[in-house]
Amino acid sequence: MTDSHSIKTMDKTPRVLLTAAAEELIDRLRKEHGPIMFHQSGGCCDGSAPMCFPVGEFKTGVNDVLLGEIYGCEFYMSAFQFEYWQYTQLTLDVVAGRGASFSLEIPLGLRFIIRSQVYSKEELENLSPVSNGL
Repeated sequence: MTDSHSIKTMDKTPRVLLTAAAEELIDRLRKEHGPIMFHQSGGCCDGSAPMCFPVGEFKTGVNDVLLGEIYGCEFYMSAFQFEYWQYTQLTLDVVAGRGASFSLEIPLGLRFIIRSQVYSKEELENLSPVSNGL
């Protein structure tokens, strides 16, 4: 696994981290598509895989949770998924292979994935806050 870089928060446990490989792919996608964002749902296609969209192409709302910002990109999750994932720290990573989604990286033969680990008691007591997707 590659090195992880956290969301910049003041003394709070970040909810989402990312690897150097994810940073490199984000840079590549930004050059082609401009500002981007992430959303992880529990829906069709790749199920709970994170999906990357140009900002404004995917509409978020009250049924989405903003977990924070990673490397200049907002990261949302459906509220339904968040109920299951709220006790785990997520790490955005990249692997070779094509997913079955509309995510921006798919035509490149790459895909974003989530790796996770359960928070410690101390981390849980100091989590970064979340907000709804409005």
